[in-house]
Amino acid sequence: MASTTFLIGGDLSVRRLGFGAMHLPAEPASDRQASLAVARRAVELGVTLIDTAHLYGGGANEELLAEALHPYPDELLITTKIGVARSASSGEWGLDGRPAVLRAQVEQALRRLRVERIELLQLHRIDPMTPLADQLGTLQDLQTEGKLGRIGLSEVTVTELDQARQIINIASVQNRYNLLDREHEPVLTACEAAGIAFLPWRPVAAGASGAQAEIAAVAAEIGATPTQVALAWLLGRSPVILPIPGTTRIDHLEENLAAADLRLTPAQHERLDRLREPA
Repeated sequence: MASTTFLIGGDLSVRRLGFGAMHLPAEPASDRQASLAVARRAVELGVTLIDTAHLYGGGANEELLAEALHPYPDELLITTKIGVARSASSGEWGLDGRPAVLRAQVEQALRRLRVERIELLQLHRIDPMTPLADQLGTLQDLQTEGKLGRIGLSEVTVTELDQARQIINIASVQNRYNLLDREHEPVLTACEAAGIAFLPWRPVAAGASGAQAEIAAVAAEIGATPTQVALAWLLGRSPVILPIPGTTRIDHLEENLAAADLRLTPAQHERLDRLREPA
């Protein structure tokens, strides 16, 4: 039986099926109240890994989670991402890995999340205009200062991961990956070999899972939904995978989290393994 927990960085235990907070609206007030309820329900149901980012509302999502959940339970990990900034002149969002920007965003995240240390901080994207050593060196400095516990990357290639690991310890990678979209299979393989947590964003292919007859057939066989089958497949695919499905509805949240209790047979896994969207 696959383990239901994983040690991020070798020492930080979380339940493997987490929650992605990206879609939780912070306004208007009625939507905010619903978002607070979803976040609280996730923790009630045993979620110990919640993913957010500076990009999500320019920090509004981080503030929302703090309002919902602070003071945090000891076992709860809220991981956030930095490295995308809004241009003061155009208002457009873009990659920005300059050391001063990264440091400022970490300081803002500490304040918004109401913590003295972020246990897992991920670089949202590598900025090609800033030397990688400068970006990772800044995060390492913040780690040395006690403001960061562990450092991860997002949307990287195997080569970028290798380059980063020559500079600092990498605890996690967050790339797009699901049952029907396995472009980053080589990155998953690299993470598995190194014991690095792999957090697939978009863990359920939007609108595609239910349309696939094979997924629907497996779902019918085990009395589950296609979404649950897609999540159960991820959990069975590799012990380093930590899916973070997101939703704005409590009923969908409960449906997603119930996938942790599903068990696919080897034959069902094999049938699903053969599925993927054509390149």
